[in-house]
Amino acid sequence: MSARTAAPPTAGTTLATPRVAPALVALGLGGFAIGTSEFVTMGLLPDIAAGVGVDIPTAGHVISAYALGVVVGAPVLAALGARLPRRGLLVGLMAAFLAGNVATAMAPGQTTLLVARFVTGLPHGAYFGVASLVAAALVPPALRGRAVSSVMLGLSAATLAGVPAATWLGQALGWRSAYWAVVVVAALTVATVAAVVPVTPQPADAGIRTELGALRRPQVLLTLVVATVGFGGMFAVYTYIAPITTDLAGLARGTVPAVLLAFGVGGFVGTVLGGRLADRALFRSLVGAMVTVLVLLLLVGAAASAGALLFPAVFLLAMSASVLVVCLQLRLMEVAGDAQMLGAALNHSALNAANALGAWLGGVVIAAGLGYTAPGLVGAGLAVLGLVALSASALLRRREPRAA
Repeated sequence: MSARTAAPPTAGTTLATPRVAPALVALGLGGFAIGTSEFVTMGLLPDIAAGVGVDIPTAGHVISAYALGVVVGAPVLAALGARLPRRGLLVGLMAAFLAGNVATAMAPGQTTLLVARFVTGLPHGAYFGVASLVAAALVPPALRGRAVSSVMLGLSAATLAGVPAATWLGQALGWRSAYWAVVVVAALTVATVAAVVPVTPQPADAGIRTELGALRRPQVLLTLVVATVGFGGMFAVYTYIAPITTDLAGLARGTVPAVLLAFGVGGFVGTVLGGRLADRALFRSLVGAMVTVLVLLLLVGAAASAGALLFPAVFLLAMSASVLVVCLQLRLMEVAGDAQMLGAALNHSALNAANALGAWLGGVVIAAGLGYTAPGLVGAGLAVLGLVALSASALLRRREPRAA
């Protein structure tokens, strides 16, 4: 069933049809593998450093190498793969991701590990972009948000279950075993996507020139600014959540995993909620999520100072940020026009740039001696800039002719 042939949704329509549900599970499984591989590196960083014979700050460069791979790979692979059948492209992207994790698990030293992580990051954004387009094509237009959020749920599930399990495995059997486990999940994704994801239509005029046209669209560029700057505020806080928990909230070091769990649960709930809100009113949900993130970033410092209030604050921040991610994904798909592939993939380049920006600015204010309340204020400032970009987008939207 494609977006062109799907019957209009009726009351009680859900995604759990015999054909759609297995396809969405297969697509989400790929997100689970990608999320586990990306974030388990942080939990195993001391083990990796010892394994390749470098100090922890030097080993941390592998995280940056992966993020750089995402930023570079998403637009390049999306544009180059525009003419390829989408199911085959998904299989190829996940196979490349699998190969990158094999190289990671076998890397003998820091240099080869850096190269392996860069290569592993290349298919990340393109996979999520193509998977989002395929998921949207499998359901009626009124259910696109929920279909896309189902793909993103794989990433949320990774933070809840995949990363803790892979971290435990890596600590027990050596850090390389965590990436071998990801290889198994990636192989399962390749098999299931090939088996259960149906062929979906793609534009007849798809090509590199068409896809690059997305970069000439003001609404695409404004949405990317929102993703990079506005979402960077969340990373300004999340990057330093461990010292915020211990030094600002005064909680025991053993409480940090519980705070991270609250963040993971909030992210999962927000991903589900984001799809439903986007189906009802995409742009208003995008604005609402951005405003909510701004308010929570202003309050997180005060909540942490109160100790246990950090838990609900982190939960709500993760929930609203996840709603924002889903809405940004769908907004880019909406405004990209014929450049659907690149538009969908660019969201993940922007989010990784947001990660780097937020972490850097948060570190700057902490190093300046402003304390652990400062990252929240910096994050709120970034969220304000995101709202400015959204306001510009809204003004431009009013001038555009109403589409049928």
